Amino acid sequence: MSELRWHPILEEWVVTATHRQDRTFLPPADYCPLCPTLPGGIPTEIPTSDYQFVVLENKFPSFQRVPPPPAVTGDELYKVMPAEGICEVILYSPDHNSALADRPVTDFVRLIRVWTERYRELANNPQIAYVFIFENRGEAIGVTLTHPHGQIYAFPFIPPKIQRELDAALHYHERTGACLFCAIVRKEQIAASRIVAEGSSWLACVPFFARYPYETHLLSKIHRESLLDLTPIEVRDLAWLLKVTLSKFDRLWQVPLPFMMVMHQAPTDGLKRPGVHLHIEFYPPMRTRDKLKYLAGCESGAGTFINDALPEEKAAELRAIPV
Repeated sequence: MSELRWHPILEEWVVTATHRQDRTFLPPADYCPLCPTLPGGIPTEIPTSDYQFVVLENKFPSFQRVPPPPAVTGDELYKVMPAEGICEVILYSPDHNSALADRPVTDFVRLIRVWTERYRELANNPQIAYVFIFENRGEAIGVTLTHPHGQIYAFPFIPPKIQRELDAALHYHERTGACLFCAIVRKEQIAASRIVAEGSSWLACVPFFARYPYETHLLSKIHRESLLDLTPIEVRDLAWLLKVTLSKFDRLWQVPLPFMMVMHQAPTDGLKRPGVHLHIEFYPPMRTRDKLKYLAGCESGAGTFINDALPEEKAAELRAIPV
């Protein structure tokens, strides 16, 4: 069962996806459904190991191409809709124990091309309003399959956090005639103290307003609305910066750092929005190697984050890690 239920207090949709309770949960490495099928072994979702990246439909999707009718009847206050959309999985490697950070920059270029082609194709679906590319890594995040992979959710609506970001960009543009994110890039370049790494067309920083201690944003230094706008040079620059960022994360404490990676770019509903700007945000949930940054009462109940660290100090820590 997948359906959308309207939250009238927050004015946003909640996805109810009851079938996801039955999804595979932390299987052993020798029985991973995302590993290639071994000769004579139990069939998995991947019949061959002859690939670099592969995209497949999520077996336990939050959104469905042909969703069932809702379980309840809605009304004006409690609106309900079928959860129409698309959920995909991107496998990074046939090797269950591989790390994306160890791959060459050319493989990151290939991954960006995969993201771009999926964004392009899903954007052509008239039912899709937003293509959300992301990765959850680590048990601390709640990952149920540890095989290296990312995901794409094609939303039938613009997610609330994205809408709030778009509204802020629009308000800034109306006041100044400029792009909010271009202004943030310039501000971080001038300060320099929060920059983790920088290429010719992209920079990584722990932003001034970071909500997690090691939160890191990758920002296009040239105004680009989506992956479709990037030149080959900019793609390679982003690929290099992604590898550098992941390498620094993994060498911070010499263990794979859990994180959420989310990509924000132009919606696909056909509307023009001043100030939309391609960027990638990483949210590692750790305060120290052994302490989580919990989203407790103030964060979850009031919506106000409390960061336990200064962005300038954490950026310096990450910047100093050799890669």
